[in-house]
Amino acid sequence: MKKKRIVTVAVLLIVVAGGVAFFAASGKPENVQWLSLPVARGNLDVVVTATGTLAADTTVQVGTQVSGTIARLYADWNSRVRQGQILARLDTTFLWASVEQVQANLQKAKVAEEQAKRTFDRVKKLFDRNLDSQSDYDTALSDYQTSQANVTQAQTALDQAKINLSYATIKSPISGVVISRNVDIGQTVASSFNTPTLFTVANSLSDMQIQASVDEGDIGSVRVGQPVTFTVDAYPSDVFKGKVTQIRLQPTVVQNVVEYTVIIDVPNPELKLMPGMTANLTIQIAEHPDVLKIPTTALRFMPPEQYYTDMMKNLPDSVKERIERRRQNGGREGFARNGGGQSSGQGNGQSFQNKELTPGSFFRVWVLNGKQIRPVRVRIGLSDGTNTEVDGDLKAGEPVVIGMLSQAGGQQNNPFMQRRRF
Repeated sequence: MKKKRIVTVAVLLIVVAGGVAFFAASGKPENVQWLSLPVARGNLDVVVTATGTLAADTTVQVGTQVSGTIARLYADWNSRVRQGQILARLDTTFLWASVEQVQANLQKAKVAEEQAKRTFDRVKKLFDRNLDSQSDYDTALSDYQTSQANVTQAQTALDQAKINLSYATIKSPISGVVISRNVDIGQTVASSFNTPTLFTVANSLSDMQIQASVDEGDIGSVRVGQPVTFTVDAYPSDVFKGKVTQIRLQPTVVQNVVEYTVIIDVPNPELKLMPGMTANLTIQIAEHPDVLKIPTTALRFMPPEQYYTDMMKNLPDSVKERIERRRQNGGREGFARNGGGQSSGQGNGQSFQNKELTPGSFFRVWVLNGKQIRPVRVRIGLSDGTNTEVDGDLKAGEPVVIGMLSQAGGQQNNPFMQRRRF
């Protein structure tokens, strides 16, 4: 393995030396201007951007289960309330009348029950002495049992009327702050199929959440626990932090774009954030600190075909044979010359497009030395699309070529042509 590595390094050195010798001997590089950007060292972050809406962690809509007129209000917008605290009270005039009516019905049912019991007791004594018929006994027993059922029914109606009366007092189900009041004193609310919402209470604004919409192309990179930073228009200079806590599976389609809702928990100790604010957020997918990074366009650059032809001519025959053998076996040592988007060195005929920016892959970049360029083999790592992490014989500040400009014709070489590897 060690011997094989030494041979590979020797091949690379010969390739580089041949390229440098070619550019030094040729006058053609003097007719072009190389476009370059420096190798940088720093942090490389891969992020997903999205927008979302801030909301309280828990929000409860407080309604009413009975109809009536608002008689009193005990809470207003932004009022802090405790669980069980009275928020409003309905007019109870009709509800009290209903309770009294049901109480009267209960009293009548009890009187009827007592009468039926006395009748049954009398008939039973006569029946036991064989002085009354079976028919009279059965009738008296049925009347007594019916009266007992009527008392139970009247008692249930009374309990229901009292419960409805208690519903006239609107209480807060949770402790928090009132963020919405939808009624005024004197307003009539009707409870039918849809319970009217009187108040909206948020449990606490010190802990909030963002409901963000993430495109389907990015949702595969989002994970629970990833850190999030975001800004709001109200405080453009402040950066707030949060964390992904839930990725909901229910998709939504907006203008033929599939999006998924991502829930982000946000601490709000200073109460700056308010429900309904729009958050412009950045989800951090991956981070590599203090790495060498180059413009991704440098991986797409390739000089004209004649550079490769002349470079191969200057290599020893043994090196040419080794490169050709590696190319035929699907290796990465050969120079790709197929302009149709496929590598002539790939045995399976796959296009490089299917393997672009795969961490761990090897690519060739070109470093500018004065007016000459030399190839450098690098292994790529993390990429954010604009910059790519690299590991190879590069130093921070060295210029890597991203294109070329002909001095004669003024035509720039396309930096987005097919990548070449070795």
